Amino acid sequence: MRQFDRKTTREGWGDGLIDVGQQHDNTVVLVGDNTASCNVDKFAERWPERFYQMGISEQNMVNVSAGLSIMGKVPYYVTYSAFGVGRVFDQLRVTVGYSSCNVKIGGAHSGLSVGPDGATHQMMEDLACLMALPNFTILTPADYWETRKAVAAAYDINGPVYIRFGRESVPVISNITHDFTVGKAQVMAHGKDATCIAIGTMVAEAMHAHDRLAEEGIGLRVINMSTLKPIDTEAIIKAAEETKAIVTAEEHQINGGLGSAVAQVVAKHAPVKMDYVAVEDRYGRSGDSEELLDMYGLRWWKIVEKVKALLQV
Repeated sequence: MRQFDRKTTREGWGDGLIDVGQQHDNTVVLVGDNTASCNVDKFAERWPERFYQMGISEQNMVNVSAGLSIMGKVPYYVTYSAFGVGRVFDQLRVTVGYSSCNVKIGGAHSGLSVGPDGATHQMMEDLACLMALPNFTILTPADYWETRKAVAAAYDINGPVYIRFGRESVPVISNITHDFTVGKAQVMAHGKDATCIAIGTMVAEAMHAHDRLAEEGIGLRVINMSTLKPIDTEAIIKAAEETKAIVTAEEHQINGGLGSAVAQVVAKHAPVKMDYVAVEDRYGRSGDSEELLDMYGLRWWKIVEKVKALLQV
């Protein structure tokens, strides 16, 4: 099993905001009460005149962000994704999306691995919600460096951008020189038998699966789909044509996220056997984050199991 350093993606979010704030003085940051846990405290200390503490009033925060964007600012708002997407879907749909306001959204503490906070805070439906909205770009970085680069990349996109990241430390699979291009997937490992297309924390799990399958003579291509929308159709079609099966892996509900998006491309352009590693249409529960990932099967061994079943080996 390969070894990775670990670091939180929310640190990448916070450091990315400093990068953007240094380069663009029209950058402003809004937060829904949770300044430290969303890692915007450094920005607030450095540029207090460009920082807005909105309190526990997320709908208002979205509307204020939209107004600031109309006045020429580039607002980045952040809170836990359960509140920053789930609680404010109407404002995102009508105020931000319909008008294509230039608002950047930080979906912190996403997925199952929020752990002890339990089902109310384990947002595993955010991608499904936003995939349905026109005008949105959705970025799903895998680690610290990708999250930091996603924050910078979002500034250059004229329109709403959602950046999904978590709370716990995760494997660092990239580095400062790693290419992060919106709309382009990255091949993290090569293989000719099957493909695993993964997002977020599941990219590292897919790389572990690649190593384990290699021991059995099975070649697994690993694709990091760091942009979910617009999805890299070319990379999916290439994988479907060059390998015998595709497994998707995501820390999200099985419906409406990465698996659904990949299946649409495969069904239309290059039908191939598919299966999915995701949360199987159930809510989360309180517990240790690592134990929960085991319990819900969001691990490399589940990817291995799905690949071998599809290949019938």
